[in-house]
Amino acid sequence: MAKIYTKFGDQGQTVLFDGERVRKDHLRIETYGTVDEFNSHLGLAIVDCRHEKLRAILTTLQNELFDLGADLAMPIDAEMVLGKIKRIGAAHVGFLEQTIDAVTAELPPLKRFVLPGGGVTAARLHVARTVCRRSERLLVTLMAEENVGDQPLIYLNRMGDLLFTLARWANKLDGINDVEWGAEGG
Repeated sequence: MAKIYTKFGDQGQTVLFDGERVRKDHLRIETYGTVDEFNSHLGLAIVDCRHEKLRAILTTLQNELFDLGADLAMPIDAEMVLGKIKRIGAAHVGFLEQTIDAVTAELPPLKRFVLPGGGVTAARLHVARTVCRRSERLLVTLMAEENVGDQPLIYLNRMGDLLFTLARWANKLDGINDVEWGAEGG
């Protein structure tokens, strides 16, 4: 990248990875822009996280979200240089599922719904989870209009589950109880 600015945005346009110019309010741009917002929330969670294992997982997720953004910025039917864009696939989803299972094994069983909150890291992960779910909803809308493949949606769906689990784990690691819905004081 020689320059950070292209000036395409001055006319309300941006360029997809295949060179196609689209309006900045295009649903594809809104979708991967929301994935970027979600990624930024993970960055905020990392800032306050005192637990190296959790930080490592969150950093991996941030890198994968960049892959997802690139995947969504390259129309699936566009010709691309082999190896330039990583598509989100079953292996990415598998990593999320394995992480959910491993972390869940360290947590007490859920007895009630959990309210967003607890410690700072957990609260930030809950915010990231809600932005993840918004990304997922936008992706469903995009999928009704364009082919983006099946894996990005499965990935975001599983990611929301993982973030809920990681928020609970963050509270446990910080010695803070989850805030249960309907519990006294909650």
